[in-house]
Amino acid sequence: MERTVGTVARGVRTPIIREGEDLAAIVTESVCNMLQSEKIEIGTKDVIGITESVVARAQGNYASVKDIADDVAAKFGCDHIGVIFPILSRNRFAICLRGMAMAMKKITLMLSYPSDEVGNHLFDEDLLDEKGVDPYTDVLDEAKYRELFGYTLHPFTGVDYVDYYKKLVESCGCECEIIFANRANAILDYTDSVLCCDIHTRKRTQRRLNKAGAKTVLCMDEILNAPVNGSGYNDFCGLLGSNKATEDTVKLFPRDSKAFAEDVQQKMLAKTGKKVEVLVYGDGAFKDPVGKIWELADPVVSPGYTDGLAGTPNELKLKYLADNDFANLSGDELKEAISQQIRQKDSNLVGNMASEGTTPRQLTDLIGSLCDLTSGSGDKGTPVIYIQGYFDNYTN
Repeated sequence: MERTVGTVARGVRTPIIREGEDLAAIVTESVCNMLQSEKIEIGTKDVIGITESVVARAQGNYASVKDIADDVAAKFGCDHIGVIFPILSRNRFAICLRGMAMAMKKITLMLSYPSDEVGNHLFDEDLLDEKGVDPYTDVLDEAKYRELFGYTLHPFTGVDYVDYYKKLVESCGCECEIIFANRANAILDYTDSVLCCDIHTRKRTQRRLNKAGAKTVLCMDEILNAPVNGSGYNDFCGLLGSNKATEDTVKLFPRDSKAFAEDVQQKMLAKTGKKVEVLVYGDGAFKDPVGKIWELADPVVSPGYTDGLAGTPNELKLKYLADNDFANLSGDELKEAISQQIRQKDSNLVGNMASEGTTPRQLTDLIGSLCDLTSGSGDKGTPVIYIQGYFDNYTN
């Protein structure tokens, strides 16, 4: 009988992962138990995704706010810094800000407006037109911001992040001055020592500030990029990708993710005789149309994956073929013509109109996003995702 199913993604339940456990062995056992329970056979290029959270937890990749404070103090060697372009997040940034505040006597906190880098809005962007504010040039102090935009609560969290961040800094015995601007160089009117907290634009921000004559400019990937007081660390992204673990600790992005993915691949091969592809995934790369939040608060979707997941899709657009090349065909004749076209497609379809409209993204970004949507971030208890049929096409 002809197959009627394409891509299938399944959440796989595992035990609660603790520090020091052999996660690769746990993943292998959990997946094999699921396959046996659901009577599923391993197919060609099946994919196992493991959320970065459990990888970091098994590694014990944690740090305290004191570790953050000690690293910030040592690397800046001053008592007043500008902290610019942070995202609005209790989970992602607030605890990092505590560590920064503990290291300083004063922080000038510069927030982008009307939203942060990943789409969390301080206020409705339509108010900019109503109030006659140009976000590209205007620098607002806190008093002017309140006069114009008042006290707005985040629609999902119910938090006024301006007030929340200011009180958090002050609770550490640190003076907090808040300004609102979208030009990085605006911070230099307040201090020449700057910590860039943007994620995907950080190197451009750093380059602009250095060119403008700043004394010391660091990015979050340069904080905890090596152990401090015996802490965890991440040599690739430092504090970026971290999450709140407790009130005093953060869980950092996992290290050596490629080696871990390859370990799972080898254990699956040894146990089943079948080769699967494996990736570690964090936040997916997609945007919420209502809340306007771009999910990707991690520096990358996948920090590590097996070699078979490198590259981008090489696909033909079926509706293009049906509406153009084979517009005069239908039924089995159309099906066979399209199938033949797929079988004969070039290995690189860049520039081919028949591939126009297919998603031009890295496979790991697409598959990692699918994993993130499937596992969620709450209480599903499925930190492992098993995907079948992702690399199939109409002819399989």
